[in-house]
Amino acid sequence: MDRSEFLAGKATPLLAAGALFFDEAGHVLLVEPTYKDYRDIPGGYVEQGESPLQTCVREVREELDIAPPIGRLLAMDWAPSEAEGDKILYLFDGGVLDQATLNRVVFKDGEIRAVAFHPVSEIAKLTIPRLARRIEQAVQARQRGDTVYLEHGAFPGVDSTQ
Repeated sequence: MDRSEFLAGKATPLLAAGALFFDEAGHVLLVEPTYKDYRDIPGGYVEQGESPLQTCVREVREELDIAPPIGRLLAMDWAPSEAEGDKILYLFDGGVLDQATLNRVVFKDGEIRAVAFHPVSEIAKLTIPRLARRIEQAVQARQRGDTVYLEHGAFPGVDSTQ
């Protein structure tokens, strides 16, 4: 059986990874992309031969020009979309960014116009619903010291709007 026969009918999801960064007050860092009308987290799509963690590190470096240590996995989200098909999104703990690190942020590639920390309670007003749910669940997982599996930003079986 050749590869195409083996893969016929099997899922081939896109993978993406990002980081949650915090300030001393526990607020979450959101980026303001130049190509979206909502806030996002630093991150992007996994390239061939790259792990989700490697992607997270690379994307943070490309988007913000910093290389803080990236910690453990907080959430994995099955989040297919009509436009992009099947997707699995990994969200890692970027830890607390001090002011000195934040002062070194540079928007080299033109994808990001600004960054700011926001209270978790305001995230839903600033981004799309399933990303807001994913961030909220990941923040709670970080507080508990665990990792969560999500579907569309919510626990499986929980009715959530797309």
